[in-house]
This record gives sequence, C-alpha cells and structure tokens, in this order.
Amino acid sequence: MLHHRRDPRKVIKSYAYAAIAQAEGAEFVYFSPRRVQFEDSTIRGWVFENGEWVERVTAFPDVIYNAGSPVKLANSKEIIDKLKDTIPFTSHSIGNKMRVYERLKKAEQFSRYLIPSETLVDINVLFQYIGTYRRVVVKPKNGRKGEGILMIERVGNEFWVLKGTKTIKMTYDELRDLLTEEIDKKTYIVQPYILCKTKNGQAYDFRLHVQKNGEGKWVITSVYPRIGASGTIVSNINSGGSMNYLVPFLKQEYGDEYFNIKRYLEVFSLQLAHHMDDIQINTFNEVIDELGIDVGLDDSGKIWIYEVNWRPGCPPTFYLEMDVVKNMIQYCMYLARKHQVG
Repeated sequence: MLHHRRDPRKVIKSYAYAAIAQAEGAEFVYFSPRRVQFEDSTIRGWVFENGEWVERVTAFPDVIYNAGSPVKLANSKEIIDKLKDTIPFTSHSIGNKMRVYERLKKAEQFSRYLIPSETLVDINVLFQYIGTYRRVVVKPKNGRKGEGILMIERVGNEFWVLKGTKTIKMTYDELRDLLTEEIDKKTYIVQPYILCKTKNGQAYDFRLHVQKNGEGKWVITSVYPRIGASGTIVSNINSGGSMNYLVPFLKQEYGDEYFNIKRYLEVFSLQLAHHMDDIQINTFNEVIDELGIDVGLDDSGKIWIYEVNWRPGCPPTFYLEMDVVKNMIQYCMYLARKHQVG
C-alpha cells in the first residue's frame, strides 16, 4: 500500500488491508514514496506481524495499491512515475466532474443520462441556464462532500439562493455580483436542478459502489440511498445527510415497483462501470479499479448521473468495509498474476 503518510499507525484502514491480505495469502507492505530505493529495488516499509507494525526492508512489490491523497502524492510525482514504469498500480484518476461529463457526452452511449452542464466561466451562462430551466445548481468543479453547492431559483423578479438550509432572496444585480466574485476565486459548474425527493420532501440520491474483483471483473459492492437533511438539496453524508438500507427505502418510496427499481440501479451501475473502463482504456491505456456513482431518479423514474467518483472510499456504515477491502486485495492479486504472465 502506497500512502502519503509515513506511519501506518496513523492510517486506520491500513490494519484492515493487512489483515485481509494475510487471510488471502498475500504479503502486505505499507510504504511512502520517500522510502523507495531504486538503486537496489527495495522499499523500507512496514509489515504487520504479531499484532503490531514492524519496519522492514523488502523487495519491490508485484502490484501497488496507491491509497494516499492524490494531491499529496503528487509531491512525489517523479518517484511514483518511475515506479509505474515497472509495477502495475491499482488506481487511476478519471478526472474532475467536467472531464468525466465531457468524455461520457462524447462517447454518447450514456449521454442521455447526463445532466446538461457547463463550466461557469462567464456569469451570463448562469442567467442563460436560469432562463431555460428556472431552477439551477451551481457547484465547484473540484468540490468534495457536497461543499459549496448552491440552488438558485427565479421567483418573479427575485432570485432565491439556497445554501445549506438557508435561503436568501436577491435581486438580479446582487446575484450577479455574488457569483462574479465567486467564479473569480474558483471554477464552478452550472446545471439544471433535478428534482429527486422522498415522499416527505427530503432530497436524496443513490450511491452505486462498484469494484473489480479477483477475476478483474466488475462487481457491485453496495447500492444505498443517501437522504439529505430537511431543507437542503444536498444528500451527502458529510453535509448532514443520512443513509438507509436499499430495499426498505425502495419499498417505502416505490411500493410494488421496488424490485424493478433495484434491478435498474444494479444493472445501470455495472453497465456504466464497463463503459467508463472502455473510455479510460481508449484515452489513457489504463483500467479503473473502483467507482462511486451518484445518481438520482426523477418523477418519471429516469436515472440522472450526478457524479462519478474514482475513489469513493468505504461506505460509512452497514459494515461493508471488509467487503471493499477484500475486493481490493483480490484485485491486487489478480493484477500481480496478470503482470507476471504478461
């Protein structure tokens, strides 16, 4: 496991990976970029033995699970690029929100599920979208965890701006000044607001978590709804949202149609994962190991893609961490075998 932190004792998930690797019969070594020695192809890393982490010098691994922060690992780009020349890595970036959107749109197969989106380089683009759709969402292009998202609705001659649970009424000039200042600081995306609410009026979406398994095939790790706090449009857990089990939620919201909706989500997740893999191969000659796909269902039952994340992490509940870890370890073993044969 390659991580930006030098000490595995400060990375909670490292214990789970070490334990599952041992159970699967694989050797597990934790290391950071600065501990790599190219002169003799060794790593001064950490192994988990007899209930504790021990420093040890080992040979280069057969495969590298690059688990650390991409931003922080970028500080060691030269070392990482050199490792990539000879050792397969598990994870490869699919790009930010707009790059994913543009690739899916260009490939066409899933373009009908995309929410029309545009980079907000000019404030006039915002008002064009409001004129067309009346209610729009503005969010940071590189945003995470539902942060910085605004919903803007035109009501008569006013603009109602919802951020979190707070609604502010603005004039045209006030909104123009606010967003002009914001887009000077960072890049935003504008798109129409897709209504996806429970019977109780709470915003929700579905997280479709898919991974490659020990045969290099896509499997569904979990599908679960995320329900936003009352009065918000964001369902992200970090923004006050909650989770639910899929089947009880679908029965509550869709009644007898619950099973068809469940299958629809499951089939869609695998089909989109295969499609994203094809795009990644054709664009970068890389494959993807894991995706977190966020989707909504409108009133007609149509799926809309909100986001596709390449590092979704473990679901924060439902005791699914070990399933995620097991799939990853088995996929690492698959990559190692494939690389040795190749």
